[in-house]
Amino acid sequence: MMLTSKQRAYLNSQAHAMKPIVQIGKNGLNDQIKTSVRNALDARELIKVKLLQNTDETIHEVAEILEDEIGAQSVAKTGRILTLYKQSAKKENRKLSQKVKEI
Repeated sequence: MMLTSKQRAYLNSQAHAMKPIVQIGKNGLNDQIKTSVRNALDARELIKVKLLQNTDETIHEVAEILEDEIGAQSVAKTGRILTLYKQSAKKENRKLSQKVKEI
């Protein structure tokens, strides 16, 4: 399911006050970080990922890899912060996705 602009705007407003949960540093986007992102998305559905200054990867590369391998969708790319959304596999954690579907 692709996000519409209204859904993206809603998710962006929900993520505004959030702090980045996952940080990508000099080791780049490795398997441990992908697992952390996957677990965080299952628990919260909406997360922020921060690229530290000592990483060689760009925000667009990271977003593309996470979209392809995890199935997450990019909500926003602001500077070095990437906002990701994915519907949770666990039904009890699907609070945000219900509201997104209604939009």
